[in-house]
Amino acid sequence: MSLRLVCSVVVWMGLLSLALLGRGRAAAQVQSNPSGNPSVHHGPKAAPGADLPDAGSVSGGVYRNSSFGFSCKIPAGWVLRTEEMNQRPEGGSKADSGRVLLAAFARPPMARGEDVNSSILIAAESASSYPGLKEAGQYLGPVTEIAEAQGFETVNPPYEIALGAKTMARADFQKDVASRVMRQSTLVILARGFALSFTFIGGTEDEVGELIDGLNFSGGAKAGGTPQKK
Repeated sequence: MSLRLVCSVVVWMGLLSLALLGRGRAAAQVQSNPSGNPSVHHGPKAAPGADLPDAGSVSGGVYRNSSFGFSCKIPAGWVLRTEEMNQRPEGGSKADSGRVLLAAFARPPMARGEDVNSSILIAAESASSYPGLKEAGQYLGPVTEIAEAQGFETVNPPYEIALGAKTMARADFQKDVASRVMRQSTLVILARGFALSFTFIGGTEDEVGELIDGLNFSGGAKAGGTPQKK
């Protein structure tokens, strides 16, 4: 799964959201604990050539993925663009071990609007694509770098949160867009040999928190809300 592929589908999101599937090999050469990122949930690596992750399915306004053991509510009236985001460019490799699991938007991505186009992007790619990746927090290092290069401000650098029995890494960002503020939170966990990332975008902290509240791992509690900047 390449950054070029994702950029061609959701340009408006900026490179921050798209970085989740665009590893950019140089940025992906993570160290054992770069930039002092917190130690979070450990997970096994997928062997080279591992199969694509389970795509999951949407039913009754809820995305479910039994392989990874989680579900995510999709607000009523939102549009799905998951298949489009997974379309590979002509001549693209079919051996990549990554895919967008869910791409949901308050309105079509290219449609104009007065407010931030709230969205949910869930993606999974093989942890083996990132040499040295041992902790979920490391995955957020390149994401943060790209976010800041695109004019986003890091509100909360990578930190740990508990989602039921799961421990995840999370980082929060924001960017002024004309008279509006785009807020984004990205959560990551390593599971079944994949880096599983959840990106939520909204116009307010409460809106992002409500979207995160729709994420639930089997038998787990919620982890909504966005901490205030310190």
